[in-house]
Amino acid sequence: MIKYNNTSHLIHNNNFMTSKNFLCGFILSIFCFSLSGNQVHAQTATTDSLPKVLKVGLAGSEPFVFDNADSEGIAVEIWDEVADEKGWEFDYVSYTSVNKGLEAVKKGEVDLMVGPISITSQRAKHYRFSQPYYQSSLAIASRVEDAGLWGRIKPFFSMQLLIAVGIFVFILSIVGTLFWLAERHHSPEQFPADPAKGIGNGMWLAIVTMSTTGYGDMAPITLRGRIIAGVWMVVTIIFATSMVAGIASTLTLSGLGSSTVSNIEELSGKKTATITGSPAVSFIKEHKSKPVMVESLQEAMKLLHDKKVDAVIYDRPQLLYFQKNGPEDEIFIAKAEYYKQGYGVAFPLDSEMVNEVNLGLLELAEKQRVIEIVDKYLGKDE
Repeated sequence: MIKYNNTSHLIHNNNFMTSKNFLCGFILSIFCFSLSGNQVHAQTATTDSLPKVLKVGLAGSEPFVFDNADSEGIAVEIWDEVADEKGWEFDYVSYTSVNKGLEAVKKGEVDLMVGPISITSQRAKHYRFSQPYYQSSLAIASRVEDAGLWGRIKPFFSMQLLIAVGIFVFILSIVGTLFWLAERHHSPEQFPADPAKGIGNGMWLAIVTMSTTGYGDMAPITLRGRIIAGVWMVVTIIFATSMVAGIASTLTLSGLGSSTVSNIEELSGKKTATITGSPAVSFIKEHKSKPVMVESLQEAMKLLHDKKVDAVIYDRPQLLYFQKNGPEDEIFIAKAEYYKQGYGVAFPLDSEMVNEVNLGLLELAEKQRVIEIVDKYLGKDE
């Protein structure tokens, strides 16, 4: 008969479980240590993989980038503060256009690109971008010229105005006829039996009622006539307001001059200047205008000044800055905004710096430094 020693068996099992738990804990500790080490190594690699001195491409127009030795501008100051916070050393490499700077990023000639670089779906296929540090849009700039006497009264002879006047006279004739039909039998001295005189008097009453002049020389005396007059009063409150607003708008536009452009529809079939590579190029073509591409905003504005183009379409902040600080020529910036777009920092697709730059931009935004820098150049009202 075989006898089992239960006590010995339990001790053996406990020793086995203790050894097993110890081994599992040891393996788990090694795994966690290895994982932690890999994370530290990955974080260190991101920083250590950067060159000691970064090459930063720089291109764009004022007020984001200035063409001088001081390296001023909104984009420049924002990048300087991010780099300073991270402790990065860098040298600027200037380019004559944003497109040329982006090509340098793609070729690896620079580590990143700073400036008013629009983040578009087409560009995102070839570059990585930081989060936007500024929200922009496209706007229209046109000349402001003295329209002269004829230029000021010409809108009053437009086909649209003549059609509006014709419709107004037709409505007056209908109201005048209604007055005549309602009053001719009860008030023949005001509304004679003769249709020409009776309807004419009715139109006069309609005009006096609409203008709230109230000469008192004529007034309806029948119930039907008073109902017609009451309805006409209510209708003309809305009608007269719209008509006055239209005339005021016509006067304003004629006062600004015939060369001003308020919206993109006015540029159909006309020449419009913009910067090569700008998102404005496709926008201009989309609206049937003829794009004239140049390398700088100054060139575009010179074409506008020389009357070689009818307008300039480009990023709104640059146009506003030019209007504020440019030559004495009067420039009209339309209120209409198109193609909302963000400006960001551009990197190669394999760059490891994007997250660090995003963190730096968020910190600047939280400290209100981005707003302060923008206000410094564009003012608080822009």
